[in-house]
Amino acid sequence: MKKEIELRCMELGRYILRTGATVRETAREYGLSKSSVHKDVHERLRLVHPGLHMEVKKILDYHHAVRHIRGGIATRKRWRLIREEKTARVISPGPG
Repeated sequence: MKKEIELRCMELGRYILRTGATVRETAREYGLSKSSVHKDVHERLRLVHPGLHMEVKKILDYHHAVRHIRGGIATRKRWRLIREEKTARVISPGPG
């Protein structure tokens, strides 16, 4: 494995450990694809630094376990906003 990829794996792992970020948040922060981040922290980091990999894995396993809850919250928020927009359109007077 190239040295720069090893360094990137370590940096991504440390970032996740420091911030508790998800794969998606980490990808956004570093300008990488989710696939690249996932491969780096799940497969490559295990070979480069097994101890760091185990710590990062705990955080990512937690995110995996609660993602359905976050998805439900986001859906509820989205539909609440849609209802509020509909209500605002009905109440506000039209042009003219």
